[in-house]
Amino acid sequence: MKTIIHKADTRGFADHGWLKSHHTFSFAGYQDPERMNFGKLRVLNDDVVQPKMGFGTHPHQNMEIISIPLKGALSHKDSMGNKRAIEVGEVQVMSAGKGLTHSEFNDSKTDEVNFLQLWIIPEAMGVEPNYEQRKFDVSERKNQLQTVVAPKDKLEGDALPISQQAYIYRAELNGDNSVTLKPKAESNGFYVFVAEGDVNVSGNELNKRDAIGVWDTESLEISANDDSEIIVIEVPMN
Repeated sequence: MKTIIHKADTRGFADHGWLKSHHTFSFAGYQDPERMNFGKLRVLNDDVVQPKMGFGTHPHQNMEIISIPLKGALSHKDSMGNKRAIEVGEVQVMSAGKGLTHSEFNDSKTDEVNFLQLWIIPEAMGVEPNYEQRKFDVSERKNQLQTVVAPKDKLEGDALPISQQAYIYRAELNGDNSVTLKPKAESNGFYVFVAEGDVNVSGNELNKRDAIGVWDTESLEISANDDSEIIVIEVPMN
């Protein structure tokens, strides 16, 4: 088993006034050659958008983009004709493929929006762009893993499709509960991000916004020391 730990206070940080963003991996003005990616996971940004502010229309190409709201609602509009708000409990996926544009905006006059944005490198370039979002039943991740994203050719349950052999799981664990994962492929690794709480992963204590990457392992156990919320990204490592 190999591991790499990224503590919350070691992340890159950018304060743009309207946007405060913590970068787990190199992004924009934050560049660290030791933190470019974890396997096919390229970006994990923890963004807080101020009221009545947002990202103007901008392009993406050949990237799988996943957004997970943790607080508030974020309005989305794109060149494929989609115009919807993404709310807590929902997950949004965009396969940018051969190219698209989109914008994201916090319509609230009073409340911040906090959301995670993940970029996963696709397995094929130039695919047809795709957009989907779905609300997931919270009860189905209580003390168990809920698959919210999966490869488009291996979908399971209500999981949203992406163009990569990668999976995203969510779980809300009460203290003293645990979950165990086995990789879908021998070459896959797990990146565990602690959204809330305090957990133990393979003997490593992690707190809120800490993360750990684990690979070259047959299984992974995550146990909660108190009420916790985790997001696990399983990706090919090469």
